[in-house]
Parts: sequence; structure tokens; C-alpha cells
Amino acid sequence: MQVHDLLTQYQTGEKTPEETVEQIYDRIKTDETNAWISVREKDAVLADVDALETPAENPLHGIPFAVKDNIDFAGLPTTAGCPAYAYEPYEDATVVSKLIEAGALLIGKTNMDQFATGLVGTRTPHGACRNVHNESYISGGSSSGSAVAVARGHVAFSLGTDTAGSGRVPAAFNGLVGLKPSRGLLSTDGVVPACKSLDCVSVFTHTCKDALLVEEIAAGYDSADPYSRPELSLNTEGETSESLDVESVTVGVPNVASLEFFGDQEAENLYQDAIADVKAVFGEVVTVDFEVFTETADLLYGGPWVAERLAAVEQFVNEQAEEIHPVVREILAGGKEYSAVETFNSFYKLEKLKKRCQEVFVANDIDILATPTTGTVYTISEIREKPIERNSNLGYYTDYVNLLDLSAIAIPTGNFADGPGFGLTLLGDTGEDHLVTTVGEKICAATGETSS
Repeated sequence: MQVHDLLTQYQTGEKTPEETVEQIYDRIKTDETNAWISVREKDAVLADVDALETPAENPLHGIPFAVKDNIDFAGLPTTAGCPAYAYEPYEDATVVSKLIEAGALLIGKTNMDQFATGLVGTRTPHGACRNVHNESYISGGSSSGSAVAVARGHVAFSLGTDTAGSGRVPAAFNGLVGLKPSRGLLSTDGVVPACKSLDCVSVFTHTCKDALLVEEIAAGYDSADPYSRPELSLNTEGETSESLDVESVTVGVPNVASLEFFGDQEAENLYQDAIADVKAVFGEVVTVDFEVFTETADLLYGGPWVAERLAAVEQFVNEQAEEIHPVVREILAGGKEYSAVETFNSFYKLEKLKKRCQEVFVANDIDILATPTTGTVYTISEIREKPIERNSNLGYYTDYVNLLDLSAIAIPTGNFADGPGFGLTLLGDTGEDHLVTTVGEKICAATGETSS
């Protein structure tokens, strides 16, 4: 269930969109995953197939997809993982509208950590999403259902959101590509905010090539989104993976003292194996000082951005706090602790950190920074024992990315012995989405983890 493969099958007559839809609904009906919150009636999707224009006018002709249930679709309620919060949107989110106009078929809305607050996939009243490799382990979150739906072959691609790593952690644990676009490249109009100034709509696929195609179609300036950035574009016309000069790319890695695997020797070994693969493709890597990244990560949940999470749903918290998952409620309550003075001081600190981040790239002459996507993985029972501490551990390599305004893609590079996936995240400057994706494609092609 891959985008480019399906497009080829449709063009050759090997398969039809109707057959794909029938297959999808059979899988969803028999596959217990907890991935879905709501699914459209099959007849409604088949009616969309009947209304499709010719494939030449639809770059995503007949391609099935799903969206995280904090992204609006006018035919289904939006709940953000909290049934009491549900509302009926009167129009589609901008990104959903663009994809449907391109011929994609929306199947339904996926499960998530409530209010997109978590990296675990267990903070939901709909049941923990099941890791595609081993159900004892977490699926990752908060875009847990979106990842599982792709990994199980229910859809060819899905949309999640990524504020602190929610589009990358579940990609790693389920063996997928997770593309976190540059902030403001994809509109967040019609998306329930987590941290409005940091939020991104993310893309899950099996291949980097598929992720880039979806991003190209969904991207674009949107005046309805105050954080949309007209100066950013993803114009890859005439520019292919082959034409990009990736052979001369220099890859940086964190210095050994900054690497953190939380006592997980297997994760450390998997990382070293992945970096060996990177060296095989791009030559020697450059070791860089990682302190600025970890220092920035501490701001996300140890600074006023927690207050921004509260601002997104403050009225609901004040009126129906008992309807919120206990862990999510505890985190949101922390947003009340920050003063305006503390907030401005954190803004000033962040600007200094951004400058230091730029200096890391420039001074070391690196184009890409490669890190683990996560330093370890946990079982569902381990997360329940220490839900906040272990969730925080999972964000060690992800929490700083949007604060520093970087582009990122998570790629699969291996698996733990018990099954869950392990992967690298490739980080580039703002607007370098095509570069990080193409570098990811080269690594995946070399390792055989995904087809390109």
C-alpha cells in the first residue's frame, strides 16, 4: 500500500481504486489495531471514486489516506482524542482539501494521544494503538493511529501533527518514514492546536519519495493560517533526487558525551549500525557539540510553551477537566505557572539558542545532522509505571526541532530484537525539506529498509 506503487498499478490496469477501497475496508474490519476513531461509510468513499477526474488531472488519483483526529474533515467529527470535546467541522482543513482535490480518498480519522500531548500512543480513551511489530510495546504518539494505519496497510499515507516529535516517534517504532515539514510550509488552518506557534502537519509513508509527493501537493501559503510563511515554498519543478547534489552532503552527528540511550545498549548498537550505513553512503561524518539542542529541548515542557498548550483548550479545561486524560490534565495544569515575564525571558533565550544552532551547522560545515529518532523504546506497562518521565525520555532527540525551526525526516534503519522499529532522524535548516528527504531516500535505498 504505497503511493507510487498504487499509481503505477492504476495506470497499467493491474488494479483499480474500487478494488483498493474494498481491500481497505476488509482489512479495517478484521484488523484489531485501535488505530481508528471514525471511519467513513464505504459507499461514500466509492462515490468519491466515481467522481474522480482523469488520472492526469489527479496526481493522487485514487490514493487512500487517513488524518489524525485533530485535523478537520467536514464529513466526520473532530475530537482531538477526547469525545467530550467533539465538534462537527463545517469545512475541511486546508491540507485535507488540497489532497482531496488532487484525487486522494479520505478513509477516516485516527486515534491519538489526547490533545496531541504525548509521544506514547496510550493517552487515549479509545485504547492504546498497537505497535505493528509487537503489541506489548507502545506505538509512539501522539500521531499513533496515523502511523499504525499506514504500517498495517490500511492506507497508503496519512497526516499527523508534529509539535514535539509526534510525527517522528511513531514512524520510528512502526518502521515508517515520518516527514516533519518546515514550520509554516503546510497550513495548520483547520487543525486543533497543541502549541499553535510550533505546530506542523506531518506525513507518514513507507518511502521518502511518497512523503515528498504528498508534501508537494499539501504545501503552500494559506492566508487563513497566521503562521503560514509565504517566503517558504517546496518548488521542486525540474529538481529530482538525482539532480540534487547529495553526493557532496556532509553529515554531522552528536558528540559521544551528548548521546543518550537511557541504559539501552541495544538502541546504542542500532544507532552505531545506522551511522555506519550513513558513512557508507556519504563518507565520514562530523562530530558536533550537541549542547544547544538539548538545552533547547528543555524549554518545551520546562518553559512557557506548556502555557501555550493550555491556551489552546483553556475553556474546555476550565469547564470539563474531568473529561481529560489524567496525565494530559496534569501537563496542561502546569501551564498556569508561567508569568508574562518568564515567557518573554524564554523567548529571548530561544533566539540566542537559534543563533547557536546556526553556528553549529556553519562552523562545522555540515548540511545535515543525523541523530537517533529515540534513544530507547518502552512497553505499554513501562509507560504506565512512569508516564511523564519516560515520555520525556522519548523526546530527547525531538523536542527541540520546531523550537529551532528545523526541517526533519525520520527514516527506518533497523529493529529491536523484540520487534519495534529503530530509526534515524535527519535534520536540516528551514526550507531544506527536499534535501533531508532526498538524503533519507539515499540511506534507505542503501540499507534496503524502504523502497524508493
